[in-house]
Amino acid sequence: MPRSDTLDPRLTEARNPRTRAIDRAVPEAIASQAEGIARVVDDIVERFRRGGRLVYAGAGTSGRLGVLDAAECPPTFGVDPSLVRAIIAGGPGALARSAEGAEDSRAGGAEAVRELGVGPADLVLGIAASGTTPYVLGALREAASLGAGTAFLGCTEPAREVADLVDHLILPLVGPEVIAGSTRMKAGTATKLVLNAITTAAMVRTGRVYENLMVDLRARSAKLVDRGIRIFTMVTGAPRAEARRALIRTGGAVKTALAMHALGVDRARAERYLDCVDGFLGLAIERFGGGRRPRFGGYPLAPGWPDGPELLARLGDAPARLARIGDETLTLYQFLRGVAQHGAAHEMRIRERLHPALLAREDA
Repeated sequence: MPRSDTLDPRLTEARNPRTRAIDRAVPEAIASQAEGIARVVDDIVERFRRGGRLVYAGAGTSGRLGVLDAAECPPTFGVDPSLVRAIIAGGPGALARSAEGAEDSRAGGAEAVRELGVGPADLVLGIAASGTTPYVLGALREAASLGAGTAFLGCTEPAREVADLVDHLILPLVGPEVIAGSTRMKAGTATKLVLNAITTAAMVRTGRVYENLMVDLRARSAKLVDRGIRIFTMVTGAPRAEARRALIRTGGAVKTALAMHALGVDRARAERYLDCVDGFLGLAIERFGGGRRPRFGGYPLAPGWPDGPELLARLGDAPARLARIGDETLTLYQFLRGVAQHGAAHEMRIRERLHPALLAREDA
């Protein structure tokens, strides 16, 4: 491609030859940390499966980037807000106004970790571009003392204390800043990219994505309703009106609606099939799609597991009185009635949570 540095005669519009490679500095530094990022993702995924959390700890720009990434996970991937958390020196007020002195307190970092109830199932990822922030060091040491996993993300070689303490190091060394000391620039960009990579990869690995679509979103705003409808139509080829009806039946859960459509089942069975494969939509379609499934076919098969007629025969031979709960004897009829009442109550709760945009007319 022809190149020119003199397309505009104005001095302020000229290109600076000293920063011509700036677009490669940050990506190359991050690429060098691919293996470290992958190991952290492996650790996080395993902890998620055990009920653990990812907790970011940072101060200043690093802290705000951690809070931002944590806040974006629920709307993007449909996860509970407690799954990815963030603590920042100075507390919530530091998001809008600098709280420089708070980053000097190791005790503050340790206290924030304790207040969050960090335990052995969690992983605390400390973020400090300079590698020396006391608040972050205090948070990491406290997390380690509580048996949690630990990782550190910085843009310079950290102190020996950090290297000896944490389980994982991620160090995209982007070099000196264009404005010396302003780590919100190259270092901040690198930090944001790494955090994006970690949570995106972890969510993909835990079934939150189908192909390259964010199917686990919940349509709880007008924007997300439109996005959910577009995802449904993109995957299925169905018209928007059908997509809207499908999302209404699932309370705005896009992945469940897609499973219902692909497998030709109702909401309850679609949810059960997804549970059987840890939430992976593609795997649910592969495993449970195709021909007619036997009754209770969504459960893992075991030797001797009865098919539908055999199960019905056994129920027919079962005693009329199934169990005693306290002073009450439960009959088969009472059991089935309770199941129906539970389903009706569940449907009512879903309707209460539907966003009005889902119920709006398409041509309104």
